[in-house]
Amino acid sequence: MTGTLAKAPGVYIGLDDLIALEYRGSRVSFLPRQPVHSLLSGRFASRMRGRGLNFEEIRDYRPGDDVRSIDWKVTARLQKPHIRVFNEERDRQAVVLVDQRLSMFFGSQLAMKSVTAAQAAAIGAWRVLGVGDRVGAIVFNDRDLVEVRSRRSRATVLQILSAIVAQNQALGVGRGLVSAPAMLNTALEHARRRALHDALVIIISDFDGADDATRKMIGAMARHNDVVALLVHDPLQSDLPPSASMTVTDGELQIRLEIGRDSVRKSISQATEERLKGVFALTHELGIPVLPLSAAEETAAQLRRLLGAMPARHGRGGSHRGAEATLG
Repeated sequence: MTGTLAKAPGVYIGLDDLIALEYRGSRVSFLPRQPVHSLLSGRFASRMRGRGLNFEEIRDYRPGDDVRSIDWKVTARLQKPHIRVFNEERDRQAVVLVDQRLSMFFGSQLAMKSVTAAQAAAIGAWRVLGVGDRVGAIVFNDRDLVEVRSRRSRATVLQILSAIVAQNQALGVGRGLVSAPAMLNTALEHARRRALHDALVIIISDFDGADDATRKMIGAMARHNDVVALLVHDPLQSDLPPSASMTVTDGELQIRLEIGRDSVRKSISQATEERLKGVFALTHELGIPVLPLSAAEETAAQLRRLLGAMPARHGRGGSHRGAEATLG
């Protein structure tokens, strides 16, 4: 993409920008059992499941084995103690949902919401790969959805980032884009089919178009997986200036709103408040950590604050001390 607008910082993102985030997010922790807190949910804590266990074999009981592993049915049948042996999964699947719809093409200060979402997705993908797990993604806009299968490779992360960049740079007014709120649920349905159990699902979106079906799909995934929602927002959408005008668009038509008028301000504020309240309610209803990610602040610093830092090492023995995120 060429032109002054495409080069303006915060309006669009490039592949080199996302690759450079590999080390900017190195302090962000997605470790199992990492406490995750939500700013607006009463400091609700969710414990991550971590890797699952794969069944390997049933064998005879040996001194020192954990008695909790005894298979009582086999023991009764063979009249000799036997235990079930499991191996820890070598890696864990993570699926990153990245929203690049027209509703994300908005920003009043540092960056567009679409850019903030792209940065958060890149940091998440790099971190998942960095701890040795498989990472995949579902990148969606108002008309297309790109699915990248989960693999543990740098090439897969680059494939994810390329898909994000392609959709990010396709955003803009007058490009034939039509807002499609239903694409959020379409992407979630794809994620539900992909994340069957013990996966980490990271949803990065403004949740425009969220409804009862959204809640049901997220709830279904959360029963067998760890789900974290990053709610991307811009402060101007909930804190309108007292006297100003704003031009809004659905991609084709534009309208100028006089947001200094009380009736207009009240209507916009109510719509925004209802949408945010509905998303944050996922924490209390489903136990989903909903973390607010502002497009007006630097992304990596926010993620470190919201998700927590990597445990610090102490001494040569490498003992670790977990770090909780403090958001109050």
